[in-house]
Amino acid sequence: MLRVIPRCVSARSPVLPFLVSAIGVSIYFNQSIRSFVFSRSARSMASSNVYADLPNGRKIPMLGLGTWNSKQGLLKTAVMSAIDVGYRHIDCAYDYQNYGEVGEGIRAKIAEGKVTREDIFYTDKLWCTFHHPDDVEPACRHTIEKTGLEYIDLWLMHWPMAFKRGDAQYPTDDKGNYFCEDIDYTETWKAMEKVYEKGLVRAIGVSNLPLEWLQRVLDVSKVPIANLQVELHPYLTQVELVEFCKSKGITVTAYSPLGSPNSPDLDTNRSVPIDDPVVIEMAKKKGKTPAQILIRFQMQRGINVVPKSTNATRIAENFESYNFELTEGEMAELLSLNKNMRFVKYHESFNSPLHPFSPENMKK
Repeated sequence: MLRVIPRCVSARSPVLPFLVSAIGVSIYFNQSIRSFVFSRSARSMASSNVYADLPNGRKIPMLGLGTWNSKQGLLKTAVMSAIDVGYRHIDCAYDYQNYGEVGEGIRAKIAEGKVTREDIFYTDKLWCTFHHPDDVEPACRHTIEKTGLEYIDLWLMHWPMAFKRGDAQYPTDDKGNYFCEDIDYTETWKAMEKVYEKGLVRAIGVSNLPLEWLQRVLDVSKVPIANLQVELHPYLTQVELVEFCKSKGITVTAYSPLGSPNSPDLDTNRSVPIDDPVVIEMAKKKGKTPAQILIRFQMQRGINVVPKSTNATRIAENFESYNFELTEGEMAELLSLNKNMRFVKYHESFNSPLHPFSPENMKK
């Protein structure tokens, strides 16, 4: 369920089915293309965020600032710019090794009085070297200490495969393959539940899990899975997985919504959605940027989205994705671009039987 909430206004109770009101702003669910569409009154409210409800009653802003592969030294300013524009969701991870700088940016805005800690929704992720149940809580405490944010709003298991325990972020052999360990991700999940119960994190979820693998976590979970973060864009729509999550009350977040043009796994001869002629023509027709079209595409599917940027202009442009609509025909056209093309693979760990996108597992 979604809510449009101006930063200074509390949301009223939702009117079912799939209708939410807040100071005259509404969202409705369009069954014909299975997408959320914002009312015209919402489009003029650039200072508003749209929120999805998590299973435990907390809310996650649908649009966030992604921080993967962002240059060191630029993120503090980028985070501060994003908060000034109106972002309240910041997505990070231990793997990115920039969470300290992200925390600095958030704390600076809190110190200015621009926001409170409660205004910010901070997502972080458990890295693969900390999958052993004994390592899960210390890893969480390390992130909290490094960011200085007191708690994590949403903590995700970044990948289901476990790497060799130790200080090396990417423990590799002489061929460049990662050393992996036989730790079932459901056991890691159970350890994450204990961290949740201690109040270190406000919600927990997973990332990069296919449907059947997600079901395995559901089968053992005592704490609801709040969120699944996966690669999503017009070339990889994952409709079945998204609909499954909706049926289970699991919110979905799209990473690489533009197609991850800077991914190290990207073949040089493969196109990306942001350069697709359909996307470019649609952007010209509507007077928007291709990035805005791709962000809006996910939002109207009812999916949270975390595009990354350190450019203040692009950060502001991306936030304007709240303020226009795609038609049913445009949504259908973007959905028709699906090629089941995945850009983020982490091929160095294909040797793990728990890598969801290894050639061996993709055959199953």
